[in-house]
Amino acid sequence: MSPVNATVPAWVPWVLRIAAVYNLAWGAFVILFPRVPFGWLGIDQPNYPSIVQCLGMVIGVYGIGYWIAARDAATHWPIVLVGLLGKIFGPIGFVYTAWRGDLPWSMGATILTNDLAWWIPFTAILVHAARIHETRRTTTEGLTLEQGLKLAVLPSHQNLFDLSFQQPLLLVFVRHLGCTYCRETLADLAAQGAAIEHSKLHPVVIHMGSPEQGAAMLAQAGLSNTDQISDPDRRLYRTLELPFATLGQLFSVQTFWRAVVEGVVFRFGFGSFVGHGLQMSGAFVIKNGRIERAVRHDSPAERTDFKGLSCDIA
Repeated sequence: MSPVNATVPAWVPWVLRIAAVYNLAWGAFVILFPRVPFGWLGIDQPNYPSIVQCLGMVIGVYGIGYWIAARDAATHWPIVLVGLLGKIFGPIGFVYTAWRGDLPWSMGATILTNDLAWWIPFTAILVHAARIHETRRTTTEGLTLEQGLKLAVLPSHQNLFDLSFQQPLLLVFVRHLGCTYCRETLADLAAQGAAIEHSKLHPVVIHMGSPEQGAAMLAQAGLSNTDQISDPDRRLYRTLELPFATLGQLFSVQTFWRAVVEGVVFRFGFGSFVGHGLQMSGAFVIKNGRIERAVRHDSPAERTDFKGLSCDIA
């Protein structure tokens, strides 16, 4: 099983090529006819059109960058990121300036096509790039399950591989420590602790924070005596093939429904953002160095039935 799809969606290069053509065309137009847009908007002509032409040159240069990025968005993602940042900070600067009365609000008409229209596709491209990088990194590292478990060492100096021959393990992988669903997962783990103990499973929480941050998180959930593994490089996450989320998974109806309608966010709140925001969670039962049961979540809002997962496993 591959943790993520390493193929760039067909729409990604097309979006970047369209952005490239748009920027090149708009930049060339502004360079050649710097006064025309002002006439369209019915505002005073600039006293120094060369400044507007310089802006057109910058817009056109972005177009060249987008065309290059279209060849391999996963490799050239910084170009897309810089473009997205410009399309975010540009409107913010305009709103601030217009609010002060230094620019007419009518000048904001071009923001719709120059900036706002690209927010979602550029963000989606960056998410795909991150997922592809994660796949490439997993392939490069190529850790086997045994290698990954042996590299995960508890404070008792036992590694997870050897420990799994002494007692079946319940490995609970959580998302970034500020995630409201991470907190819910730990609350579920605490609530189902009796069933887990009855099954003779040894629970271990794997997170992306420091050991100190993990200890504070577990203490808050009433799990102070639960073992933890700090995995900021997500080495064990990749070994167990836990994927990165897509933009659709992060902002799905299910995620919104559980957060707001079911009140998860109001019960557990948010904390400091620690870890990779795209990393998905899951849970595994490891016995004698092998995966006996596995749950890889398809949504940040998905819950794990720890009682069912640990049933009849010993």
